[in-house]
Amino acid sequence: MHGTGFAGVRGQARSHRDSAGFRNNLKKLYKILFLYRNPAGAPPVVLKPSAISALTLVTLMILSQPGSADWQSSLPSAQLSGSGDFTWFGLRLYTARLWRAGAAWSWSEPFALELTYHRALSRNTLVKASIEEMQRLAKPPLASDTVERWSATLSEAFVDVRPGMRISGLYLPGHGCRFYVDGKLRMEVTEPALARAFFAIWLDPRSRDAQLRDRLLGVAAND
Repeated sequence: MHGTGFAGVRGQARSHRDSAGFRNNLKKLYKILFLYRNPAGAPPVVLKPSAISALTLVTLMILSQPGSADWQSSLPSAQLSGSGDFTWFGLRLYTARLWRAGAAWSWSEPFALELTYHRALSRNTLVKASIEEMQRLAKPPLASDTVERWSATLSEAFVDVRPGMRISGLYLPGHGCRFYVDGKLRMEVTEPALARAFFAIWLDPRSRDAQLRDRLLGVAAND
């Protein structure tokens, strides 16, 4: 989705509906804390090992919820590869930043792409632009049913964007990717082909904006 926004491809996706599970886990933790709350003046309560294990388990469940942290928690050693602005007929649409895990960017290593928007763009605009670029780069060309399916997926994954909104994609080689909106997990993709097709919009040698690609990869200096 070159030039206009950031698309999330679903594959066999898990959406932000995980927040419901997070709330349920939080309630469980509250119940455990309440059950073992020590009333004022009462003797100290000694928790049995089973109770401690239950409390630890619920706590870990909450902390491990994908929607509770941005992509940095999955890529703690990430370092900035490069950054640059994308403009369209003189309008600055977004600032892109590429974060890599290794010494150099590679499709075989995890990486993250962040887009910070400077213009308001509709969901439909993002979907249309994404599909056009993914189709342009595809070899062989995408089948019509694939285009239809991906369009529906992107329509579900996208939101209207506004200035200041940050959308990030975490690429996981051999697995797929995750998409975040302002630090919150929006969708997880478990289809590697879809994930690669999406990030190729910026990182394929045939990317429509070769200068931006070079800047993201750190092979061209920013002005």
